[in-house]
Formats: sequence, structure tokens, C-alpha cells
Amino acid sequence: MSPTGYGSGHPPGGEDPVDSFYQGDVLLAELGQLLDYTEPVPAGLIERAQFAIELDNLDVEVGRWVRPKALAGVRGEEPSTMTFTVGDLTLMLTLAPSGSGHRFDGWLVPGGPHIVEVRVAGYESSRIAADEGGRFALDIVPKGTTQILVHLSTVEGRPGRTIATPSIVL
Repeated sequence: MSPTGYGSGHPPGGEDPVDSFYQGDVLLAELGQLLDYTEPVPAGLIERAQFAIELDNLDVEVGRWVRPKALAGVRGEEPSTMTFTVGDLTLMLTLAPSGSGHRFDGWLVPGGPHIVEVRVAGYESSRIAADEGGRFALDIVPKGTTQILVHLSTVEGRPGRTIATPSIVL
């Protein structure tokens, strides 16, 4: 008799636990293939996820996108203005076509000489200082997955914090 108490070394059902485990792996692999075929991962999802998490400084606050309410009976495209908020900071951004990308005109409330960094997947980051009123502008921002970081200036001896918008595809 075996040390497990079973004559053959297998449980009473006669199934080898190693074979059962292997069959479970095969079943999961086949299920994964079926899901890849019927519900594939959206194009660019992995790259967008990697872009969103590759920040050098992970100590950031993420702003919330404030979406305007739909206007009934209004024709034309949706507004090209986006607003993000986090705590006591509001970032308003207006986009306009410019060459092969967009022109960004932005305002930070409350204003101040904060550093605004615009990240676009596959491109170098652009940095610009907002003026005392919180206004900043970038003439050409390439199209693609975009994220804006606002590096708030030091206030009354307290170190500044960094605010990040969610990633958006422009």
C-alpha cells in the first residue's frame, strides 16, 4: 500500500492529480485562444497602458475629466475644450488643428508659474511654464495618446505636487 493510503498511489477516482492539473492548463490555454479569437484585445491597448504607467514620478494626483453636458439641438462637432479638476486645481484646455497635430491653449486656476508637461506616446515630452495668470500655449502637439502633467510650483515653503490628466487619444 502507498503512503497516501491508496493502493495505486491515485485517489479513489483513479485520476492522477498531475494529469488533472495538466488538463486544467490545457483547458485554460484553449479558453485563452477562444477569447483571443472572439474578443481580441483592442488595438493599442497594451501601448496605452504602458504609456499611462511609465511616469518617472509615480507620486502624482490624477485629475478628473469634467465632460460638458450634451447640448440639445446644437449642430456641429463637440466642443474642442476639455476641463480637468483635482482638488483645488482646474485645468482648461482648448485644442485647435495645427499642422499635423494640435495647438494647445490652456489655463490653470489658480494661476501661477507652474510647469506644464505634455506627453505624447512615441514623442519627446514638451514643457512650458504657465504665466502668473496660469495661461500657457503650445503651437504644435502631435496626434496620439496624450497626457498632461502640471508640476505645481512651491507655495509658502511647501513642495509642489504633480497633477496628471488621464491619458486621452487626440
